[in-house]
Amino acid sequence: MTGQTVTAGHDTLLNAVVGGALDVVELGHPYTTGMPCSPNHPGFRMTLIRRHGDMVRPDGGSAANEIIVTGGHVGTHVDALSHVSHCGKLHGDIDAEQAQRGGRFTELGAENIPFMLCRGLLLDVPRVRGVEALEAGQAVTEQDLRDAADAAGVTPRRGDVVLIRTGWARHFDDAQRYLGQQDGVPGADESAAEWLAAAGVVAAGADTTAFEHIPPGQGHSVLPVHRILLVENGIHIIEHLNLEPASARGLTEFTFVMAPLRITGGTGSPVRPVAVVSA
Repeated sequence: MTGQTVTAGHDTLLNAVVGGALDVVELGHPYTTGMPCSPNHPGFRMTLIRRHGDMVRPDGGSAANEIIVTGGHVGTHVDALSHVSHCGKLHGDIDAEQAQRGGRFTELGAENIPFMLCRGLLLDVPRVRGVEALEAGQAVTEQDLRDAADAAGVTPRRGDVVLIRTGWARHFDDAQRYLGQQDGVPGADESAAEWLAAAGVVAAGADTTAFEHIPPGQGHSVLPVHRILLVENGIHIIEHLNLEPASARGLTEFTFVMAPLRITGGTGSPVRPVAVVSA
């Protein structure tokens, strides 16, 4: 509460943190110049514009800094509800053309993406199928998610964040294969999206560039799962996750933490999602 000081002795969570009882598992990729990026978006670039020694203060001190240029849907990021429209309408039947006037969205912008501190679930589809990673262009169906949930002993419920592992993050350093413009990318199909929506999740994420199933040769020509989740159900989508460390730890259920940048009128935000688990 405002104006009150909470000491470790009176707060269970703080006690766990101070006592070293909690561990953090990274769920995203570092941001690197030249990393894979959807052809629909400008890529990430970072360079130093001041180096140590370019200017030295009288006492010998120096500083370095950088300039960063990136699209809002590059690297590990979350989609705002303004990101996708259908037949001219955003989520909640909001007129997309009117909402985007003036160079930024006046409704459903990235500043409205909630801070997420909630239950997270990892549905590890390759683990259930007995493979290291799914094949290029392979659809993840409702039944796949049900099987993965059963294997993990969890059931998605309202307010959860569900993360779908395909194993595709292992190809992140091979941009051509990872983006799958020719061979496709594994991901959730429409039946999987409807199942997630029915559960009432607040967000869903995956370890691919578009979250959803990309058939061979089709690229990002149509994205029906984005329509189902963002437009029809107001469910945020998290993309370019790295779920390999979480899978290696055997995570299934955990505390999910993610803080989007409050980019006023934006359509997405870079994020650094983590799983908080017992040490």
